[in-house]
Amino acid sequence: MEYIVTIIILVGLFVILAASFDLIIGYCGLISIAHPIFYAIGAYTSAMLAKEAGVPVPLAMLIGAGAALVSSILVALPSLRVSGDYLLIASIGFQLGLIELAKHFHEIGGAGGLTNIPPFLIREVGREAYAVLVVVIAALTVWFVRWMATGPYGRMMSALRDDELAFSMLGRNAIWVKVSVFGIGSAIAGLAGGLYAHYFRFIEPDQFGLLASSAVLTMVVVGGMRTTWGPVVGAIVLQLLPQAITFFGLPPSVLGPLQGIMFTGLVLVFMFMRPQGLVAASDLWRGREGGARHD
Repeated sequence: MEYIVTIIILVGLFVILAASFDLIIGYCGLISIAHPIFYAIGAYTSAMLAKEAGVPVPLAMLIGAGAALVSSILVALPSLRVSGDYLLIASIGFQLGLIELAKHFHEIGGAGGLTNIPPFLIREVGREAYAVLVVVIAALTVWFVRWMATGPYGRMMSALRDDELAFSMLGRNAIWVKVSVFGIGSAIAGLAGGLYAHYFRFIEPDQFGLLASSAVLTMVVVGGMRTTWGPVVGAIVLQLLPQAITFFGLPPSVLGPLQGIMFTGLVLVFMFMRPQGLVAASDLWRGREGGARHD
């Protein structure tokens, strides 16, 4: 039973990550694959505040989300002022640099990882309650992303994604929209990091590297960009596949590279064979005949 609960929690966490990443790369069209580093910032910030400063875990999680928000703005603002393409370079550099720094920063566990992170809810009401919490937050994240995408903000994101020059000529601040969307998506990832840290009670830098980036990207691409259920389907499929592979009893030295090949291969296959993903996207702002909007 504990194994099943853990799988449900992992699926819920990756739904949060995939949905928030879809907001950035799908709805707004910002090119970045370093989403897991904000997941890491939320996890480490929440864990250290709860462990070393005695901050209540719910508050520590919220502060972790805030730390991810602030750091994402510091990364996005200078790069987006130059060019949108620089966000990809800046975010990858930030991800790799921060991971290497964490490996040599022994105060947060170094390369060996941070252990004995205070738990939340598990001792008081059990793992099942934590699974319910994660599933509820995942559902709220999916709803929130859809709410943004179907509201006035979604219209701005769609216009910006399709033609930034025309968007700017209408008097809109493209940089502000990009930075705010990037910050919101990253803050949600930071909250997911706090949820991860206080359940598994162990985090280490390599968990948030390029393999995690490829996993989240694959979930969005395979599930379907700019859709409500695409990230959910992608997270479920891509989380259950590695779990199925573990039953073959392969050594970790083979299992890790195999998962990386699987994620990369799926992205390439879907890009060429089914670029719309498992759940096809519909333009939220394309009117019916007669001009009415449909979702």
